[in-house]
Amino acid sequence: MVIKRDIFFEPAMQNRTLHIYLPDNYDHTDERYPVMYFFDGHNLYFDEDATYGKSWGLKAFLDTWEKPMIIVGIECSHEGNGRLSEYCPYDADGGFLGHIRGTGDATLSWMVHTLKPMIDREYRTYSFREATGIGGSSMGGLMSVYGGVKYNQYFSKAACLSSAVGFCMQQMMHDIDAVSLDGDTRFYLSWGEHEAGAANGGDPAYDTYTARCNRDIARKLEQKGTLTRVYFQPDGSHSEASWEQQVPGFMNYLWMNR
Repeated sequence: MVIKRDIFFEPAMQNRTLHIYLPDNYDHTDERYPVMYFFDGHNLYFDEDATYGKSWGLKAFLDTWEKPMIIVGIECSHEGNGRLSEYCPYDADGGFLGHIRGTGDATLSWMVHTLKPMIDREYRTYSFREATGIGGSSMGGLMSVYGGVKYNQYFSKAACLSSAVGFCMQQMMHDIDAVSLDGDTRFYLSWGEHEAGAANGGDPAYDTYTARCNRDIARKLEQKGTLTRVYFQPDGSHSEASWEQQVPGFMNYLWMNR
């Protein structure tokens, strides 16, 4: 089942809607569950809630998946460039996106110091890091890489789909260099064939800037002792339809192959 509830989001001094998935038998057991936090929570479960009319189909997957868990989807700002600011951990020139005044670190600090304690208090969770993950796509993917690195004491798993890392690679690589990461950390990094075409007939799995960014981040993370999976999606695009196809792959990698 999916419930919606509002929470006060201090970084923007506004309410935000949480889209929380609970196993269907949640009210009939005393079981505790691992938790995964996702950005753009309105795009996770139902097409009618999704910004572009297509969701990740995550509820349909979880309803039949063998590992019961809680998913907390955080709805973003829908005002102007609010989402870009909330989901960017750096002040940066985003190219065609323009200048971004990033408040993403404040977003993540709120998640781990306000949202997570509330979820752990009000729902039957396993609160330790080994049972806590983070995920998102595009700017949410960038936030998931950053969150898995800078808040590694809270998140042991990160699903980073089509991450918008290209305009802030220098800052991201610096941040990875600057921290120690727990060896029990898994990162899933992906991009699609049609997200950034390779010039001169090159291989989009290797020869695009997007491919190089993801592979460079993966190598840097592996040097820090973490586990990574890099996935190039043939015929994949920057869309919920493509990310839906990846759900079984990243969920099984992060949570089942232990």
